[in-house]
Amino acid sequence: MSYETLLYDVADGVATITFNRPDAANAMSPLCAREINLVSLEVEADPDVRAVVITGNGKMFCAGGDLGAFHAAGANARTLMLEMTGDLHVGISRLTRNDAPVIGAINGTAAGAGFSMVMLCDLAISAASAVYTMAYTNAGLSPDGSSTYFMPRKIGDRRARELMLTNRVLQAEEALDWGIVNQVVPDDQLMDETMKLARKIANGPTLAFGQVKALLNSSFDQSLETQMELEARAISGLVGSADGQEGLEAFLNKRKPEFKGV
Repeated sequence: MSYETLLYDVADGVATITFNRPDAANAMSPLCAREINLVSLEVEADPDVRAVVITGNGKMFCAGGDLGAFHAAGANARTLMLEMTGDLHVGISRLTRNDAPVIGAINGTAAGAGFSMVMLCDLAISAASAVYTMAYTNAGLSPDGSSTYFMPRKIGDRRARELMLTNRVLQAEEALDWGIVNQVVPDDQLMDETMKLARKIANGPTLAFGQVKALLNSSFDQSLETQMELEARAISGLVGSADGQEGLEAFLNKRKPEFKGV
């Protein structure tokens, strides 16, 4: 399927989703939100996808929502926003609940909805020139795109509030220090380093990765006993899987496992 605001490619088990509105700072338009929903369906339906990379075309990762489109909607702005966030949030939910880990390759400014997209990623690698700012309240708006869920969990409530209330701008090294990204690399090495990591993950135990994602995403909402029961059920289900048996056999025979993602 072809898209107007995104590029989509699958190779070596890695699906790459690229924001492709470089002349509009890769801003999140209603159509872009719709296409994120649609591309998440492609990821979900393709058993060959075992890792997902999200990046941007041009100098920006994603500079936030398309404010011009929101303003032009006038009296219909509320309906437009409900439709747009509905599409965006379903797509984010589907990517989050898919077994394939999501890796952000942050090639430039990540603001507003772009910053929210960074926070949904399981792992993130930043170009040295990238900057991060929430920016929503600068336009009299509140955050969307999962950021109020993932940001407090990943970097803590105090820092999340500071970013959302003050719109502080973080440089790449500050984002690394705050736990927003996992690694900072020179701009010209970003995609090489990201794809190296993505291919490694794509060759890993995909079902186990999916359970890790699910367990961590639920951990703030459960009691200790409930979370341990979820852990028990997850590992019990995996031990009899093909990858589980392969991992055990490879460990016992001191060889490298060959995971198939099943």
